[in-house]
Amino acid sequence: MALMRCDFFSETLGLNTSMTVLLPQRTATQIGMSGATRDGDPPVLYLLHGLSDDDTIWLRRTSIERYVAPLGLAVVMPQVARSFYTDEANGNRYWTFLSEELPELCRSFFRLSDRREDTFVAGLSMGGYGALRWALRAPHRFAAAASLSGALDLARRTADPQRPLDPAIWRTVFGDRPVAGSDDDLFTLLDRADPAELPALWLACGTEDHLHADTVRFAAAAEARGVPVEVDLSPGAHDWAYWDEAVQRVLAWLPLST
Repeated sequence: MALMRCDFFSETLGLNTSMTVLLPQRTATQIGMSGATRDGDPPVLYLLHGLSDDDTIWLRRTSIERYVAPLGLAVVMPQVARSFYTDEANGNRYWTFLSEELPELCRSFFRLSDRREDTFVAGLSMGGYGALRWALRAPHRFAAAASLSGALDLARRTADPQRPLDPAIWRTVFGDRPVAGSDDDLFTLLDRADPAELPALWLACGTEDHLHADTVRFAAAAEARGVPVEVDLSPGAHDWAYWDEAVQRVLAWLPLST
């Protein structure tokens, strides 16, 4: 595969930022790994990072390049700081950057399919929230979306005395606006969604993870609303040992055309 750390200027953010990108390359003589391509522009997975990380983290903590090489799948890993993939109340417009500017820039820089059936999103923790938020708000864009250990119930998370969100982060991201009932609330987005229009959804979380209850509540809410969701609750904690293994299951689940 071709690996790129792409530094570029974002008009939406008004600053220079970065993304890490994997692009398919057909190989036959590479020792220990083979690469594949597909006819036409390759499908793309937007792979989102967690709260403490950046666009390099998936490459540094997992073998994502090795896992996707035989699939002919491009992977775009953007950097969004600690924004929860929102237009921050007291910061920058990361939701607009992610949902509008980034896909257009990627297709202008690289050969990538723009077809819904070739476009996927996944993420871990904060990125799991971001992946489902993007899929629920723009279901026409994605064929599938996956959350790994997602922070899926932010309204409840603020009141959790055991794992509260940092108040400084909360003020920057959400300010005084309530999450419950807003476009920041995944449960509200579920209520508004037409199940027939949504992409395939996949939820995974380790049973020892402090966000396990978030995934269970979201899965139950989806079922109650008639939204099909594949749920994978297996042993594991909120760590890279779990996510390195789980992302392989995500890749096997993606509805990649043959």
